[in-house]
Amino acid sequence: MRLTGKVALITGGASGMGQSESIIFAREGAKVVVADLLELEGRQVVDKIAAAGGQARFVKLDVTNETDWESAVKTAVSAFGKLDLLVNNAGISGTFDPDTLSTSAWDTLMNVNAKGVFLGMKHAVPAMRAAGGGSIVNISSISGFVGQDRIHMAYNASKGAVRIMTKSGAVQFAPYGIRVNSVHPGILPPMRTSKASADPAWREKSLRAVPLKREGRVEEVAHAVLFLASDEASYITGIELPVDGGYLAV
Repeated sequence: MRLTGKVALITGGASGMGQSESIIFAREGAKVVVADLLELEGRQVVDKIAAAGGQARFVKLDVTNETDWESAVKTAVSAFGKLDLLVNNAGISGTFDPDTLSTSAWDTLMNVNAKGVFLGMKHAVPAMRAAGGGSIVNISSISGFVGQDRIHMAYNASKGAVRIMTKSGAVQFAPYGIRVNSVHPGILPPMRTSKASADPAWREKSLRAVPLKREGRVEEVAHAVLFLASDEASYITGIELPVDGGYLAV
């Protein structure tokens, strides 16, 4: 699934799943803009890509900030001439705040996980139209399908919003040759912001509901994202692709 000649902007690209996506996309030939609030870690990812012979740039991005988005897209276009691919990967864990009825946690989760995806599409689409088309992959979650204990309901709500926003985007942007799909990871290694979901007892209980009986690896999600971003998926838009070890099949 070569991405030769493609320019990709990957949010949350400094660590975990986003780092894996950035490195794999570069390995497949894409020029990658690693976008994150974590500047040191993001520049380290860029260095890894460069050491392997790839091309990448870092841009500091708060996904809730429109000015940052404008700057990130401008950086991609000015550095590499266009923008073909967007991976809306940045997000915050549904257990970052132990108070599952916190109003401030609701606002934070909806702003980062839902508004951040909306703003990404809003600002990437004009650049993709100028390039003649493109592909957007939004990272949602199994939590966009089901409820879960000890997780703030705003996490489920925000990931459900990503799920349906993706379908809306697929319909609205299809006339411009822009495909929009969502990927729904299951239980992966804990996020940087995870608290309750990093608890070994909680994870053991959750894994009992996974038919494959193990947590996923970030690169397994990254390869699913790679497929949907690539031209091999040229007739696929508006789909939901779980990468969850069978969790949603039960």
